[in-house]
Amino acid sequence: MTTESTKKNGIATLTLGAIGVVYGDIGTSPLYTMKEVFSPAHGIAVSPANVIGVVSLILWCLIVVISLKYVTLVLRADNRGEGGIMALTALALKSVTQNSRFYYPVMLLGMIGAGLFFGDGVITPAITVLSSIEGIEVATPAFKPYVIPVTLAVLAGLYWVQHRGTGGIGKWFGPIVLVWFTTLAAMGVVNIVENTEILAALNPLYAFNFLRANGWFAFVALGAVVLALTGAEALYADMGHFGRKPVRLAWFSVVFPALALNYLGQGAMLLSNPAAAVNPFFYQLGEWSIYPLVALSTVAAVVASQATISGAFSVAQQAISLGFLPRMQILHTSSQEQGQVYIPLVNWLQFGAVVFAVVAFGSSTNLASAYGIAATATMLTTTLLTFFVVRYGWNYPWFVAIGATSFFLVFDVTLFASTSLKIVSGGWFTLVISAIMVTIMLTWRKGRELVFDNLKAHLIPLPEFLGSLFNTPPHRVPGTAVFFRTEGDGVPHAMLHNLLHNKVLHERVVFLTVISTDIPFVPTSERIKVEPLGNDCYQVDLLYGFVESRNVPADLELAAQYGLAFEPMETSYFIARQNIIATPGAGMAMWREGLYASMARNARDAADYFKLPSNRVIELGTQVEI
Repeated sequence: MTTESTKKNGIATLTLGAIGVVYGDIGTSPLYTMKEVFSPAHGIAVSPANVIGVVSLILWCLIVVISLKYVTLVLRADNRGEGGIMALTALALKSVTQNSRFYYPVMLLGMIGAGLFFGDGVITPAITVLSSIEGIEVATPAFKPYVIPVTLAVLAGLYWVQHRGTGGIGKWFGPIVLVWFTTLAAMGVVNIVENTEILAALNPLYAFNFLRANGWFAFVALGAVVLALTGAEALYADMGHFGRKPVRLAWFSVVFPALALNYLGQGAMLLSNPAAAVNPFFYQLGEWSIYPLVALSTVAAVVASQATISGAFSVAQQAISLGFLPRMQILHTSSQEQGQVYIPLVNWLQFGAVVFAVVAFGSSTNLASAYGIAATATMLTTTLLTFFVVRYGWNYPWFVAIGATSFFLVFDVTLFASTSLKIVSGGWFTLVISAIMVTIMLTWRKGRELVFDNLKAHLIPLPEFLGSLFNTPPHRVPGTAVFFRTEGDGVPHAMLHNLLHNKVLHERVVFLTVISTDIPFVPTSERIKVEPLGNDCYQVDLLYGFVESRNVPADLELAAQYGLAFEPMETSYFIARQNIIATPGAGMAMWREGLYASMARNARDAADYFKLPSNRVIELGTQVEI
């Protein structure tokens, strides 16, 4: 097989994978979008002009927001191949630099975007699975009492298997979702052939005429039209798994044509049968197809939900690495794919929130109110962050940066304004989740700064300390002592405590600083830096990307190239465990200091996080007031 054919096979495989993982969310939006637009609550009559106008509006929103904004522009803003709100935030922060007046606002935008992503991660499984199960109501209302219990059972099974990872079932995602998109396209073609009048929706004038003719009602209905765009962030967030080219190829060759045909088909059917507006998706082929469609849509909904759940794990892992969240237990579910992780705490907290959403809202119609505002707010955040990357990262002139983003900003603001009308009727739910997450991230970030400032106030410069220490050196014992110290810190507290209480020093001392960078991966050649300090003392820096796990013992083996070899059974790791004391004063409000202290106490153990051998770790406690 030639290199060229091998490359083509690789692109084809990645494109199929992108169809399954990246586009599962947006691919299930035809289940509920048309149904919600023509909901009686919006007051939009199912007339030929309105049907054609709505379909035209959906198609052109897909073209402008997805094809032009995300696939064409935002995918260019990759952080060394990685995408997603955390990768974009890291890229934007690097672009504006830490001394810029924009640094804090950009960081806050990133936190808000991450919070909204977690909110979206709750709504997506709830609305996609619930809307697919609701199809059985179309067959017979007698099944209505079973919709919620069946939905909860499907979701419980989905979250229960998360610890197994997506490796085993992930290979089926692409083929399953490809069958789904093929079905969407086929149903669309069948209905378009029956009523070709709907093809007029390809003309954007019909979208403008719909907005102009219906005024306020059209603006309200726009909050439902945006449901066709949900999942836009996924194609950016999962870019790192598949690459920019496969993601783009999947969109233009399969996903967009299938979605366009299905929305046109649903519109054609409504032109012939306006009464089907109660649930257009399941009426497309008649009663005989309802049960097969329920089965297929449920499988597609599970796949779409899986992608969102996995995305929540990835974002949480990145936020931990960037210092936005406390350390949590992270389990790697694949020996081949580093990005496949499982975070138990995130999994079960999200499951609890999803169950609450399904039970409290009770229907996909009610959930749609919460869903829309999550999608539009995240889109708005992404556009604003992209501006800083275009202007300061790519160094384009002001007028180019503004021109490249303001056009999309108009769309984002309009869509957000429309969905914000539904804050009272359900949008509050997503905003509450986002507010909680932003509060947690801000509190953790600020708390870490306060702890560092406290330690810095009592800092003893390392070079001066070593100079005085070896004037009258203590007794040295065999072995290697590794003392963890933060970047820019002085003498580690663990070393001071060890000298004070044990009055000995190991024959070789290593001061280890683990540095989290603003890039996703650090090449092995750049992983470690070693600086001799004299008297068999060394400063060692280990650098990690924000999507990489930390394995200190394994990476310390790289020091052998500098003549610094580590014998596992002769190496001891000293860690200072900080006991945070909340005190009244100039730090944070007492409730926030209490929250930070609680998170610090319950954070994942540092030895576990750095994969240190438990029988070689010595923890020494120290109290820190904030």
